[in-house]
Amino acid sequence: MSAEAPRLRLGSAAPNFKAVTTKGELDFHEYIGDSWVILFSHPDDFTPVCTTELGAFAKLEPEFNKRNVKLIGLSANSLESHAEWIKDIDEVAGSHLSFPIIADADRQISYLYDMLDYQDVTNRDGKGLPLTIRSVFIIDPKKTIRLILTYPASTGRNTTEVLRVIDSLQATDKYKVATPINWVPGDEVVVAASISNEQADKLFPGYKAVKPYLRLTSLPKEE
Repeated sequence: MSAEAPRLRLGSAAPNFKAVTTKGELDFHEYIGDSWVILFSHPDDFTPVCTTELGAFAKLEPEFNKRNVKLIGLSANSLESHAEWIKDIDEVAGSHLSFPIIADADRQISYLYDMLDYQDVTNRDGKGLPLTIRSVFIIDPKKTIRLILTYPASTGRNTTEVLRVIDSLQATDKYKVATPINWVPGDEVVVAASISNEQADKLFPGYKAVKPYLRLTSLPKEE
C-alpha cells in the first residue's frame, strides 16, 4: 500500500479492482455491468452497529433491486468471518442477506477507496492496524462516482437516506430538475437553473415560480 491512492471525488471514475467475496471472486466493473452500485464498508464483523446496518441493507435490497441497484459490502475481515457473521445478521434482522461482502483483509481496496480510519484510535484490529470506517459510494452504470458519504465507526447509517439519494440521482438524470431539501418521491422538484422559462413552459407546463430562480414542478408518475 505504499503507492499513493487516487483522490476520489464526485465525478471521478470508480477505480476497478478484483476481490474475494462471499459470492466468489469478482471484477468490480464487471459486477457493476449496466447497473447502479452501492459500495459500502463497515468497521468489523460481529459488532453491534454493523450487524444492525447490514441487516437493514439486506431488508431493503428488494427496493434497491427495483431501481436497478446492486449492493456490495466490505470490511477488513476474512471470508470465513463474513460467512459466519451473516448467520447472525439474518437471525437478528429477520433478513436473507444475499449481496456479496468483500473480504479485504490486506486492506488493498480499503486503501484504494480511502475507507480506513485515521481518526479513532480504538477502531483498530488486534495487530493495531486501522479498520474501515462507514463509507458509502454510489456509482452509476458509467462507473462514475455520484455520491460519497463517510460516517465515523460510532454512528450507524440511515439506509432510507441512501435509497432516497438513489431516487434523487435517477430522477435528476432523467429530467432537467434538482431535488430540494428533504425531497422524497412524489414531492415537487426544482426546475434546473440551466432551463429558460421558455423551455420550462414546454417541459413543465404549469410550473410554479416562487422566485425567478426557484421554480417548482411535479414529475410524471412512474408506471
